[in-house]
Amino acid sequence: MSDRGLTHFDPLGRARMVDVTPKEVTHRRAIARGRVHMTPETASLVARGAISKGDVLAVARVAGIQAAKRTSDLIPLCHPLMIGGVYVNFRIGDDYIEIETQVETVDRTGVEMEALTACSVAALTIYDMCKSSDRSMTIGEIALWEKTGGRSGTYRRDPDASLGEDVLDGSFTGSNESTENGEV
Repeated sequence: MSDRGLTHFDPLGRARMVDVTPKEVTHRRAIARGRVHMTPETASLVARGAISKGDVLAVARVAGIQAAKRTSDLIPLCHPLMIGGVYVNFRIGDDYIEIETQVETVDRTGVEMEALTACSVAALTIYDMCKSSDRSMTIGEIALWEKTGGRSGTYRRDPDASLGEDVLDGSFTGSNESTENGEV
C-alpha cells in the first residue's frame, strides 16, 4: 500500500473515484498476458482454422480491443480513457493459446485495467468459440507484465516469477506483427 493509504475511499470509508485532474498527462502503456489451456486437439483445430464457429483468433482479437475500450463500464472505479491503441496478439502452443494485450494512451491515469480486461475478454472469447470442441478448457495466468508512464514510472514483471504451474515465457515482441514462432 502507498503512503497515501487507500485512495478509493473517502474519509467516511465510502467508495469514491480518485480525482486525477491534478495529475500530469503522460504517455502510458500497459501489457498483460494470459493463457487458455485446452486439449492438443483443440489447439490444433484453432491453428488450422477448423473450429466450427469461425476464426477464433480474429473474433478474440476484436473482442479484446472492444473490451479495452469499455473497461470503465465494467470496473466501477475505473476512469474512462481515450485509448490511443490496442494490440491483441496470440501464440498457439501444443495445449494452450497465450494472449498478449498492449494498450496505450496519453492521459492522466494508467491503462493497466484496460490491458487486463482486454486479455480476460479475449480469453473468454476463445473459450466461447471453442467450447463445443473442449469443455475442459481453463483460463489462467492473467497478469500485468509491464506498465510505463505516470508518477510511479515503469514496472516490469520478473519473467521468472511464478504464475502457477507454468510461467509465461515472455517471447512476445509487443507489436502487432506476426512472427515465425507461432505468434499470430
